[in-house]
Amino acid sequence: MYGSVVFGNSSLKDFIYNAILLTGCLSSLILWRENNRFDKNMMKFIYSFLLLLGLEIGIFNDFANAQDSAKTALRIAKKNAALLDSIGQFLVVFNETPESNSAILVALEKKNRVWHIVDHPISAGIGRKGFAATGAKREGDNLTPSGFFRLGQLFCYEKEVKTKMSFIQTTADDKWIDDPNSPDYNHHVRGETKAGSFEKLKIRSDEYKYCMVIEYNMNPVVKGMGSAIFLHLSENQQQVNPSSGCVVITEQDMERLLNWMNPELKPSIIMGNKKVLVSGIGKNK
Repeated sequence: MYGSVVFGNSSLKDFIYNAILLTGCLSSLILWRENNRFDKNMMKFIYSFLLLLGLEIGIFNDFANAQDSAKTALRIAKKNAALLDSIGQFLVVFNETPESNSAILVALEKKNRVWHIVDHPISAGIGRKGFAATGAKREGDNLTPSGFFRLGQLFCYEKEVKTKMSFIQTTADDKWIDDPNSPDYNHHVRGETKAGSFEKLKIRSDEYKYCMVIEYNMNPVVKGMGSAIFLHLSENQQQVNPSSGCVVITEQDMERLLNWMNPELKPSIIMGNKKVLVSGIGKNK
């Protein structure tokens, strides 16, 4: 039920080859220096060489981190195979330490009963205080719930969106109720409401330009267990920011995910601390 990383070892081989080549060049320069006097042009060349070597090392580190994240996602898929049996697409979101508000998101798709990574891992922001322990999420705690959940209704500012997922074009009247005492708690309402508090789904920023419901605490809804858990855009598009409990990514990454998602494959999400997810989790509501 689990497969392999789709991006192969060619980048690693290229790095090793280039590192050997650059090391050879540096050795030649050192030998040359013993018998020749450096001029300004040669110094510039050496500086450029060192910069290129640094870039090679940076690229290799990024590649290695992406490989590790992809392998972790596949381990999570294997360990939670029973939860994933009836779906064909899912997102894995995990952090290294439970209190970290910085996470990695990996998209997977099942083909011939084997899970495959469909894209490079991407950065995601989560609750300011990290992930809640399974079942411990509470309203207003600035934690992201841990568990396995379906990806639900999509709300979009625009009339046309490149996605197969059904969506509602958001208006100024669309709200998500976060008042635990309201009968509409953790539900979408369009129009008037008697709820004491709610989130507007169309705001001045683009954070909710694409806003997909993560179906946490919805079947059934339990008073005070948390509400309005979405997959939406980061306010900062250069470096994803933390949230009050949602999962946030850049607009470019969101558009790529929406273009990939297929409602027939029941897109879902499994999220939490890496140690918890690779150990396996129970079914969540």
